[in-house]
Amino acid sequence: MSYNERKLPIGIQSFEKLREEGFLYVDKTEYVYRLAHSGIPYFLSRPRRFGKSLLLSTLKAYWEGKKELFTGLAIEKLEEDNDKAWQSYPIFYFDFNRGGYQEKGNLEKVLEAHLSEWEKIYGCDGLEEDKNDGENDSLLEIRFQRLIVNASGSTGKKCVVLVDEYDKPLLDIFENETLVEHNRAVFKGFFSTLKSFDAYLQSVFITGVTKFNKVSIFSDLNQLDDITFDNAYAGICGITENELKEYFMPEIEDMAEDNEMTVEECFDKMKSTYDGYSFSSKMVGVYNPYSLLRAFNKKQFGSYWFETGTPTFLLKRIKRMNLDVKQFSDGTLSITERTISDYRADNNDPVPLLYQTGYLTIKNYNKNRDSYNIAFPNDEVRYGFLENLMQEYSKDSGAGSGKDILSIDDCIEDGNLEGLKNSITALFASIPYTSENVVFEHYFQTVLYILFQLLGKYVVCEMHTYTGRVDCILETDNYVYIFEFKRDKSADEALAQIEDMNYALPYVADKRTLYKVGVNFDSETRMLTEWKVI
Repeated sequence: MSYNERKLPIGIQSFEKLREEGFLYVDKTEYVYRLAHSGIPYFLSRPRRFGKSLLLSTLKAYWEGKKELFTGLAIEKLEEDNDKAWQSYPIFYFDFNRGGYQEKGNLEKVLEAHLSEWEKIYGCDGLEEDKNDGENDSLLEIRFQRLIVNASGSTGKKCVVLVDEYDKPLLDIFENETLVEHNRAVFKGFFSTLKSFDAYLQSVFITGVTKFNKVSIFSDLNQLDDITFDNAYAGICGITENELKEYFMPEIEDMAEDNEMTVEECFDKMKSTYDGYSFSSKMVGVYNPYSLLRAFNKKQFGSYWFETGTPTFLLKRIKRMNLDVKQFSDGTLSITERTISDYRADNNDPVPLLYQTGYLTIKNYNKNRDSYNIAFPNDEVRYGFLENLMQEYSKDSGAGSGKDILSIDDCIEDGNLEGLKNSITALFASIPYTSENVVFEHYFQTVLYILFQLLGKYVVCEMHTYTGRVDCILETDNYVYIFEFKRDKSADEALAQIEDMNYALPYVADKRTLYKVGVNFDSETRMLTEWKVI
């Protein structure tokens, strides 16, 4: 089979299907071996679309004893001298991706569906008398307990419990505090079984996007070993750089040819677009696997991770709190492991949730302070997030509005300064100021920052010169623009600063047309009031 015919596992979450149907598989079974032989119950948090479900499916296949699926993989050699390997255990696999949770009782229905399937296999002794005693929540808990005992007794083996995306019933309804509390209580009672019935359990592995402190199952399940930040498991999900080179060089070569790039250029573009995630202090770089596979399949550098969109409540909270979003790019945002791992629903700070959901990631580890610097992981996330955030500040800045980023970019590429002025003026005029508490300075700085960050997707956007920090320099094939923005001063003062600081000096010998643009915004009217060009 040529590499053009290789089957990329886009959206494939079943290890059995992946192996039986010949999909390309990045071998993670060394981790499976390590987890299976430790005897420790685990929890792992990773962002969405990072391969958690495939990992759980691989563990399931291992505990089912399906040795044939692991032929040629690392675990086959690791288990070759183990005469107790490849046995079949009773498995309780909870998949919380299977339902929606917008109404009270939906979580119970999902649990009920799981239990009913297993009761057909292991029985439900004594449940009729229990149905007359308690409420439905406690009955679900009792049924689970009976199943564990029955399964262990009938098979002579301890049970394996695998929980995929445990927190979906909480994140789906995050802004509905009453329903979150209800689902939390259901979880708390149901999964407390995992602690009290530990003697019947061979292995427990739970995954999710977040680790809610005092909101879900973790207040009782303190025996779980959280490996989210462990260096030994940094590459358990996602694709590391070594794995990219080992498994996907044919796809990179093919994509480079299709995009008229060298292999090195293509690799660099892949790295800046989809790499950048780190989950431990050793800073092991990890690529987003979903985006990477989609890019290889389409041979285009698209924004695939953002197809489902950014949670609206996060964007609204960032805007409401007047957060300095520049921190998300420059890596100056410092945070401790405890803060970003134990998220509390009553915490209005969105940063921990932004980290856990994959919008921010570790960029540096400070050993002395035992803290992390976090930032956007890569260009795909940076531009996707900022585009969504811009919509929160200016609802009608969508495509074709004249205030959208592509229209502004057209003006820059064409040297259309009057059109550029009109677009930026209209952009600020469209921002709703519905509260007296709104600080224009924050809007002024944030919208300009987002605007020029997004323009950096299309043109060179530089913020520094050897003489100081200029607000923005934009470079195209034919033009160079030097911008200086003032608030409650004058456009002349802005131009004077460009001259006094010699911001244009690096372009003296440049053959492109150079424009120096001084701009002033008025805080009282919240409008662009002066625009001068020399």
